[in-house]
Amino acid sequence: MGLTTKLTNLPEDSLRILPVALKTQPMTRLNPYKTIAILALLFTGTIGFCQPTKKLKTIIVDAGHGGTDFGAVGQYQHSLRSAEKNVTLAISLKLVDELRKRLPDVTVVPTRTTDIYQSPSEKAQIANSKKGDLFICIHADSGPLKTGRRQVGTRTVTRYKVTTSGKGKKKKKIKTPYQVDEPVYETYKMPLTRSGTSVWIFAAHKTSDKLKAIMKESGETEEDYEIESGADSMVNNFDFNTPEGMTIAQIYAKRYQEKSDRLAAYVNDEVDKTNRAALGVNQRQKGIWVLQATNMPAILIETGFINNAEDERYLNSESGQQELAESITNAVIRYKAQMENLNGNQSAK
Repeated sequence: MGLTTKLTNLPEDSLRILPVALKTQPMTRLNPYKTIAILALLFTGTIGFCQPTKKLKTIIVDAGHGGTDFGAVGQYQHSLRSAEKNVTLAISLKLVDELRKRLPDVTVVPTRTTDIYQSPSEKAQIANSKKGDLFICIHADSGPLKTGRRQVGTRTVTRYKVTTSGKGKKKKKIKTPYQVDEPVYETYKMPLTRSGTSVWIFAAHKTSDKLKAIMKESGETEEDYEIESGADSMVNNFDFNTPEGMTIAQIYAKRYQEKSDRLAAYVNDEVDKTNRAALGVNQRQKGIWVLQATNMPAILIETGFINNAEDERYLNSESGQQELAESITNAVIRYKAQMENLNGNQSAK
């Protein structure tokens, strides 16, 4: 437990050399105290190293929902009745085009380009099989709608005035009809007042789910895991199910969390520049499965509220879709530059 605590707080540049140090002995004989000693030598510079710059090579863009899964639908009165699956596909296709245009050296892979259904596991499998360096999931938000009531006219109804006549056994009720006009009401769904774009990352308390994706557990086919090591990027048959492997997996999960948060913050900042309401970086308490099942930094963007009148028009407009695509691309470019510059600086140390 003490080893885990120490390793998960290590600086990122040292994390990449950890596998090299661990390879010096078989995992079965690995002594945690020796590991700490090795790391201490690394930090003091006794053992030198050289690391290549980590490049952003592949981005996965996922259009949420699709096919029989419509997602949220505009349901307030006078809405466009747009379906989330169509909005996300349109924005995603523009995002793919924008990323390819402005980052020609990066491979951009859409999970879908047509109106088809894909389960979250299928989406994650596509992302993982393509060895993505980033996973960007496009969605549209919604919320519970309030019901309003209003008068739409009047109608004439017959009512009766009841009187009595006579006394005792001869007492009788007399109904006298008369007509009145009464209002006619209708109910309707009111549009949401909340609007804006929010960015979501996988919940910190769901890290164990991210570890499962990293370690290729849950009955999936075991694949070699690429570990950056010294001057070479090599493929190792590294067992992440050992205690030492779990420690390293936790380190990678922590790095994904931090990188996801960094990209999410950039997206929120770029959205804010467009004068749209930028609702910040958020974590859902129940987590977001597709973000947790991907073996890479991952974010989900709720581009707008499909049941808000202004947002729905924006999400369905060519200009709105393009603006979102450009904002997200700007954020990715900032993330790429920051990440590669950081790695490059670390390599030069």
